Amino acid sequence: MKKVLVTGGAGFIGSNFIHFALENMRDITIINLDALTYAGNLENLADLEGDTRYSFVHGDICNMECLTSIFTSNEINAVVHFAAESHVDRSIKNPMAFILTNIVGTANLLNASLHAWERMKESQGSAFRFLHISTDEVFGSLGADDPPFTEQSAYAPNSPYAASKASADYLVRSYGQTYGLPAIITNCSNNYGAYQYPEKFIPLIILNAIDGKPLPIYGDGGQIRDWLYVDDHCAALLKILENGKPGQSYNIGGNNQCTNLEIAHRICTMLDELLPDSAHK
Repeated sequence: MKKVLVTGGAGFIGSNFIHFALENMRDITIINLDALTYAGNLENLADLEGDTRYSFVHGDICNMECLTSIFTSNEINAVVHFAAESHVDRSIKNPMAFILTNIVGTANLLNASLHAWERMKESQGSAFRFLHISTDEVFGSLGADDPPFTEQSAYAPNSPYAASKASADYLVRSYGQTYGLPAIITNCSNNYGAYQYPEKFIPLIILNAIDGKPLPIYGDGGQIRDWLYVDDHCAALLKILENGKPGQSYNIGGNNQCTNLEIAHRICTMLDELLPDSAHK
């Protein structure tokens, strides 16, 4: 039985991953560690109540005592690290919160994982994985004629959020190179799907359009994003967790490059079809 520590499992992608993993892997148990900040919602996981393969710990990756307790009390075989501050606008208003959680918190988790991994027997230690979930924001922005990012793309973070995630990526890489911790980094494009926090672009456009409110589009809406359905992301993460090579990084995308304005138009067209009696067109 593989015991996996999932950090940030009450958030959007984390809660989808927990559901997906439990549905697709019978030999897995999951400990969900989440600080339950504004983006964490245990209602996302309410249907798992009573499932003996799932447990929840209310705690913060910035609390080293909490992390040490979890690793001491459990034989953790893998860490899947989602916990992060992730909203660009919030990072501009309050960058220190992102530096604390995304950089210091990741460093704490790496240290706790390293100490636990070093205590394992050789057979267990070789099977351990530290899977760090990052973002393609670390690579900067794509122009209209630019090819998609690859694993060889240079880092060029353009916001405090992106810079904090880039810093975390470098920390994870350094623990693999320096200590041999079997760590893997994934950089995903923009996710969408169930349980997404409503301040994010797609749910915000949907909700505002339904209510007849203005649709917030930055500038001319020409910013290009690659959109990835969250279940497809989770499927990729499970494959990487089982077959990925320590020390590698893997980009996960949906091959759906669209402008923000195009996404908004698509949503409005679909809502007009789904809600034909709405007063808002």
